[in-house]
Amino acid sequence: MSDVEQATVRRVTWRLMPFLGLLYLIAYIDRQNISYAKLQMVDALGLSEAAFGLGASLFFIGYFLFEVPSNLLLHRVGARVWFARIMASWGVVTLLLAFTPNATAFYILRFLLGVAEAGFFPGVLYVLTLWFPARHRARAVGLFMLASAVANAVGAAIGGFLLDQGGTWGLAGWQWVFLATGLPAILLAPAVLFLLPRAPDSVRWLTAEQKAWLAEELAEPPAAVAAEQGHALTALRDRRVVLLCLVYVGFPLAAYGLSYWLPTIVRGFGVSNTVNGFLNIIPWTLVGLALWVVPRHAARFRNQIWHAAGPALIGAVLLVASVIVDDVVIRFVLLSFAAAAIFAGQPVFWTLPPRFLSGARAAAGFAAINSVGNLGGFVAQAVVPAIRDRTGGDTGPMLFLAACLSASALGVLAVERMLPPARATE
Repeated sequence: MSDVEQATVRRVTWRLMPFLGLLYLIAYIDRQNISYAKLQMVDALGLSEAAFGLGASLFFIGYFLFEVPSNLLLHRVGARVWFARIMASWGVVTLLLAFTPNATAFYILRFLLGVAEAGFFPGVLYVLTLWFPARHRARAVGLFMLASAVANAVGAAIGGFLLDQGGTWGLAGWQWVFLATGLPAILLAPAVLFLLPRAPDSVRWLTAEQKAWLAEELAEPPAAVAAEQGHALTALRDRRVVLLCLVYVGFPLAAYGLSYWLPTIVRGFGVSNTVNGFLNIIPWTLVGLALWVVPRHAARFRNQIWHAAGPALIGAVLLVASVIVDDVVIRFVLLSFAAAAIFAGQPVFWTLPPRFLSGARAAAGFAAINSVGNLGGFVAQAVVPAIRDRTGGDTGPMLFLAACLSASALGVLAVERMLPPARATE
């Protein structure tokens, strides 16, 4: 790695990733706060586990319907304006969830939360293609996704604590969960307009030499430029995009299924809500370490695909093992490592679309893959609780998650063979 490359990537990383990570941390907390509010909200609204899970899962329907339009608007108006709008709107909806009067309002607000947040995650993935050369993207995505692990750890700590604050100012604990997690998004929205840089050539903190190097590295080959002449929505008809959409479903399904149920499983240990929250820091600490280590190890290889499929297969094995053992401590340990494995390969997965998509087509492709894939979250929060209600235990849900994760891992290996080869410089 040349001196200019090392200096440029380091400068871009430190200037861009902490702020983007902070935004994703807040977004992920607002998305996952439902797993803690659920511990009291089910009884407060008089719902069964399956009915509450259906309401929680409506987030992903709104997310699915508005993801592609949102990302195309981002490509048109710019990341600063669109990310600020996304944050402000999801913060407002989260605050409204604190005053949910009945099941109908809960269903509507969860759907609107998905509409509000649609476009943020794939929007960041698209923005990273404008700042990082291909060989550095897995590490950049890994750093960005590291915020999801921090968010789950922070959410676990404050979620359990807030539940125990019921009665303060006449509000229930589950109401404090939404109030405390929704306000930061609203407060940070204006900062996005001032702190998020527009493009590499517009910033002052890169030298002329660094800007020139980055422009050369990010320049598309003639074939890619010619392909870009088509309408952005043509990406949605690309067979490879469709297959990646289907393959990705298993990753969010397993991730949300596990994160949604972990607080409920830990409650079975007989601990308080606060202790429950702090125990749930453990798996997300392991997720953070995995998201740091795996992309860096993958960067040593030209073809990194086993760094996406391998951890998923390991995660499936650990999920199955967790329902075989009877000891609750060993089960928790297995699920903690399963969480790390489920997340570890996703940064490498997201290096696949840029191998054949760029520009507006990349924005549409990222959004399509993420929106369809995140329907796995709908399945996790609607179907998985129904399986648990039907079977009366955790075995059925965990085996279902393991089967879906295994199918996705094998699908990644199959789809990768249809893509152009990774660049020799990667």
